[in-house]
Amino acid sequence: MKTDPYALQAPLYDRLYEPLARKLRAQGLKMAPPQENLSVLDIGCGTGTQLALYRRPGCRLVGIDASPAMLNIARRKLGDRAELYLEDATGTRFADESFDLTTVVLVLHEMPGRLRPDVVQESLRVTKHGGRVIIMDYHFGPYPFPRGWFYKALVTMMEISAGKEHYAHYRDFMRSHGLEGLAAGQHAAVKKKYIFESGVAAVYVLCS
Repeated sequence: MKTDPYALQAPLYDRLYEPLARKLRAQGLKMAPPQENLSVLDIGCGTGTQLALYRRPGCRLVGIDASPAMLNIARRKLGDRAELYLEDATGTRFADESFDLTTVVLVLHEMPGRLRPDVVQESLRVTKHGGRVIIMDYHFGPYPFPRGWFYKALVTMMEISAGKEHYAHYRDFMRSHGLEGLAAGQHAAVKKKYIFESGVAAVYVLCS
């Protein structure tokens, strides 16, 4: 049986990491505001924080994650407001063009490089024509001094603390120019992007 790498982190995840992700999620909301009757898929939904931002009348909220521990937290947080599945992000159960909005938040840097293109393609596949794919993750810089250097050091410490394998994936993601390199390699058009002043994170809106 495969070990859940987030079994120990899940109960503390919101307390330790969500304060640092708050501005990232806020910017994502500006680029894809919540609306009534929206169908939303969050790939790598973790504890359900991203889906919770889209709780509006008539919305269909769906999340997938590979961690049972994280999904247990998400179920307690969202109750019956969301459909949550233990699933591989590279090949989901959903039909083509199922969702108005697909989000991928701080997920791609965690996985092996060979899987990232498949996740991007899957995100585009399940999103309706005219819909949006919002990807939020770390950015490769530059990092203006002193603010950028401070946040880059903080992110690096966080990634190291997540374990050797996790940190190796993060370093590979950064060497590959992150989301910019992924979008270019997948022939996915970057419709809009926002890079934070510190240079450590970015929000991309993709379309096929």
